[in-house]
Amino acid sequence: MVAPAARIYVAGHRGLIGSALIRRLERGGYTNLIVRTHADLDLSRQDPVDAFFAAERPEYVVLAAAKVGGILANTTYRGDFIRENLRIATNVIDASWRSGVRKLVNLSSSCVYPRESPQPMRESYIMTGPLEPTNEPYAMAKLAGMSMCRAYHDQYGVDFISAIPTNLYGPGDNFDLQGSHFLPAMIRKCHEAKLAGATTVTVLGTGTPRREYLYADDCAEAIVRILESYAGPEPINIGTGRDATIAEMAHTVAAVIGFEGELVFDRSQPDGMLRKLQDITKLTDLGWSAQVSLEDGIRRTYEAYLADHATAAR
Repeated sequence: MVAPAARIYVAGHRGLIGSALIRRLERGGYTNLIVRTHADLDLSRQDPVDAFFAAERPEYVVLAAAKVGGILANTTYRGDFIRENLRIATNVIDASWRSGVRKLVNLSSSCVYPRESPQPMRESYIMTGPLEPTNEPYAMAKLAGMSMCRAYHDQYGVDFISAIPTNLYGPGDNFDLQGSHFLPAMIRKCHEAKLAGATTVTVLGTGTPRREYLYADDCAEAIVRILESYAGPEPINIGTGRDATIAEMAHTVAAVIGFEGELVFDRSQPDGMLRKLQDITKLTDLGWSAQVSLEDGIRRTYEAYLADHATAAR
């Protein structure tokens, strides 16, 4: 178990999963949380990271910081995605080892699985085939971070673990249509179409790929369970064990928001992987399961979006 007064550093605490994790740790009675904004600490620069770890000496680290985005961002900024994520992983993992961190949980991504991976995707399937081309640079950076954790475990005996969350969504998500993932983009599109009285909303791709989505606060609960109860060099999936087509999820978003127009699928846009469903046997063996349904999670996310939108408008 992790002591309530343990020094826990959450890298990326303002992001979708980082902010959910901070909420969960605070509810759990953890009183010594360490955070830094990007303005205070640029994780892509080695010297400031080294100085931070030497001064703060965290006992536990959750590496949730990353440069992330949807298909459009991944295909447009390929160099940025591999460079920034490689730097972040290298700097934080190495500084954690040199400063004596007791345990590190490195958050990877489901895009590390091969494009043609058998379903559901077991952790043992990683690096058994070619990656999905649309996000290969990001996936390669995430694979490098996972390999680094395993290599440090093997050579130095440290408890550095990689967890692989499925697609995440929730309050604090990125709703920028140029860089967001599918669900937040759909929430914003349907909301704006409803306000404008539009009769159609465009969905990129055919709508046929299947995706698994996990509410961020459920993911945070899983991370705490891993931090407290999981040890070993092998990675561990975080997901729901259920998926749905893009079209099904798009219609769920429209129904929750109250958009009554037509959803038009732009088949000229890439679909990405046809299916990404993770095997969560390791996680369920720890006694964890997702609690928030997709419809309820979309509703909560939309309510948070409305609250943030209203605040920004004032």
